[in-house]
Amino acid sequence: MRLKRPQNRPMPETIIALIDVVFFLLVFFMLIGRMDATAPFDVTPAFATTGADMPAGGATLSIGIDGELALDGVAMSRTDALTALEARLRSDPSLLVRINAHKEARLRHILPLTAEIENIGANDVVLVVTPAAT
Repeated sequence: MRLKRPQNRPMPETIIALIDVVFFLLVFFMLIGRMDATAPFDVTPAFATTGADMPAGGATLSIGIDGELALDGVAMSRTDALTALEARLRSDPSLLVRINAHKEARLRHILPLTAEIENIGANDVVLVVTPAAT
């Protein structure tokens, strides 16, 4: 009796090796790539000081939830507050200006005001923050 030899079939391609290669490529590109946009120049983030006492003196500008203003505890309009602050800065150019904003105040109330305070001559503007409870 003569036995038939089975036909030689090509080996099926295994996809396991391909998955390994794709995984290694993915890890490689994740390690060499940057996930964030970088500035084309050197940027040093601001330094926050917590736990230190606030410097004495200066002016405190308080901002409420809806953008209402008070300068040193006296409620006033934006124009009046900036005019009074400008007069104080003329007499004392080294005046420290503190901005004490409500935690839910919108940035559209805070940031333009900060720019205006700098434009009227303030050299030091401090944003008052409360450290998170640990």
